[in-house]
Amino acid sequence: MYRKTEDFLEDWAASAAGTLAVFKAITDEKKNTAIVEGHSTLNWLAWHLTSTAGVFGQMAGLQVPSVERGAPAPEHIADTARKYEEIAEAYKSEAKWTDEQMAEAIPAFGGQMPRGSFLRKLIDHQTHHRGQMTVLLRQAGLPVPGVMGPTREMQAK
Repeated sequence: MYRKTEDFLEDWAASAAGTLAVFKAITDEKKNTAIVEGHSTLNWLAWHLTSTAGVFGQMAGLQVPSVERGAPAPEHIADTARKYEEIAEAYKSEAKWTDEQMAEAIPAFGGQMPRGSFLRKLIDHQTHHRGQMTVLLRQAGLPVPGVMGPTREMQAK
C-alpha cells in the first residue's frame, strides 16, 4: 500500500515508462499476435492497459482522460500509445493526495479499499499484463525493451 503520493508517483513514472516502451515495440503488422488463437493479443492488451489506466485514475479521484467503455482499439498501435501516454502524464499533474487521503477508503471492486492499496493494484495489474506482452513481443519476433533490466538482445550488443 502506498502511504505517500510521491512514492506512488515514483513507481507510476517507472511503470508507465516501461509500459510505453513495450507499446512502442509493437508494430501494426504484429499487433494481433496472441499466444494461441482466441487469447489476448498485443493490441488487446495495450488497449486494455490504456483503458484501465483511465478508469483506475478516475476511481481514485483524479481528473484524467479515459477511454469510453467498450470503445474499440485504434487502428494503429501508435495511436494507442499516444492515448496511454496522455493518460499516464495526467497522473503526474493530477495526483496531489495528502498522506491522509492515501489511507482514505474509496469504492473499489464492489467494496471499500484504501486509496494507496488501490493504486498498488493499478501498478500490479499493469506489471502483470506488461509481462504477458513481453512474451508476445518475443513470440512475434519483435525486439523486447529492457523494462526491468537488460534483455537478451541488449546483452548481446
